Amino acid sequence: MMMGRRGFLRAAALGATAGALGCRRPPRISRSERRPNVVFILTDDMRWDAMGCAGHPFLKTPHLDRLAAEGARFANCFCTTSLCSPSRASMLSGLYAHAHGVTNNFTDYPNELPSFPRQLQAAGYATAYIGKWHMNEESDERRPGFDFWASHKGQAKYYDTEFNINGTRGVLKGYYTTRVTDLAIDWLGQQRPDRPFLLMLGHKAPHSPNTPEPQYEHLFDDVKIEYPPTAFALEGKPDWIRQRLDTWHGIYGPLWGFRKEFPDRRPESVAAFAAFCRAYYATIQSVDDSVGRLYEALRASGQLDNTLILFVGDNGFFLGEHGMMDKRTMHEPSIRIPLLARYPALIPQGGVESRMVLNVDLAPTILDFCGARPLPKVHGRSWRRLAGGEDDMQWRRSWFYAYDYEKQFPYTPNVRGVRTDQWKYIHYPHGDGGPDRHKAELYHLKSDPLETKNLIDDPAHAPKLAELKAELQRLMAAAGALPDRMPLDEGVKAVLPEKSIR
Repeated sequence: MMMGRRGFLRAAALGATAGALGCRRPPRISRSERRPNVVFILTDDMRWDAMGCAGHPFLKTPHLDRLAAEGARFANCFCTTSLCSPSRASMLSGLYAHAHGVTNNFTDYPNELPSFPRQLQAAGYATAYIGKWHMNEESDERRPGFDFWASHKGQAKYYDTEFNINGTRGVLKGYYTTRVTDLAIDWLGQQRPDRPFLLMLGHKAPHSPNTPEPQYEHLFDDVKIEYPPTAFALEGKPDWIRQRLDTWHGIYGPLWGFRKEFPDRRPESVAAFAAFCRAYYATIQSVDDSVGRLYEALRASGQLDNTLILFVGDNGFFLGEHGMMDKRTMHEPSIRIPLLARYPALIPQGGVESRMVLNVDLAPTILDFCGARPLPKVHGRSWRRLAGGEDDMQWRRSWFYAYDYEKQFPYTPNVRGVRTDQWKYIHYPHGDGGPDRHKAELYHLKSDPLETKNLIDDPAHAPKLAELKAELQRLMAAAGALPDRMPLDEGVKAVLPEKSIR
């Protein structure tokens, strides 16, 4: 069934009305008790530096830059598992993946698990989820915690995706980013002025296959793009990174026609890589437009300054660094994510927060801003005081990362590691140490931010290595992640292409 926007919204309104008839009327909140609205904007596979305000050399994002100028940008925000579903579940729950159980992209958020949307809904907020949910690829059913639901199965398409809007299914014609923004603005326009709301908007962009809308398709044609400086600098890296080169997660894989040369600097090879990057960045232009439209809708309704606006990505993304594409690993392009926050009542303008915040911090932070009951036993912490310019001498100085091997994507082994503001230690359980496929990694980030020199075998850094190993164990124990119950590392016998660059 194909529906235009009016028909689809009419069906959605009927579905919302039918759902409301079976629910208890939400409590009315007086103006004296008014709490902030929340607009939570989530992108998929967006790099932390893919914004003008983060210093990108050619990508112009005026609407995101305005959020940063009128609020705060978090320069060191990280995901605790660099994979879409686990990271999204961590944002909702405030928990690491081992605790919420969503350790891959095929598992749904557990119905019985508390979340910040359910807490806000119970506190009287109107709640909506619109766009890409990306947990359990086979279901588009409404999830607990949301009064209004407009989502779909799986990855969706950049054009003409079938949505389930409150139980009514049909193809929403047009460009994905534009259509979900239309739905979000229409929903905002239906909200009561005396009731706070939570809107979560999940974009598809910039997830591949990257398809810019026509007005941006050739925007960066004249921009020169080459491989990053670390693309061929694999000395000292574990052997699995080199083996990953000609897989779906490497720069020589099927996407590039299984190249035979290393390094491959042929003009046609560089051109193919540049085309991918241009399309990736061009889809973000539409996301920036979406943010601008939401901003204006809030301003026109008089709700702009009474709304906590959060803009965040679910995980990072490699664009050739260390010969890699995709995410999953613990290297910087994979784990760093964008985070902007605007709420004039409590967040001063133009702040850049450099302390390390995590995706697990989002749930406790949002509930803190809204004065709602906190979630029990979360791993994250509220950064409301940090964003407000207050000092917090007890803020974290280290955190641990965890990724579990996936049989469907056998190009990355199990990963556990610890990051501080200056150091990073990465190890690969059931295969750590020595000059083999799963050699561990140690980087001094302060002097080597691009992670070019693996210090794991340097005797001079043995005391620091011992310290970081102990810190990793301490952090995992504190989070209830020990004993480590990972499956045996089947990544050792990963299914790689027949011709693998050695």
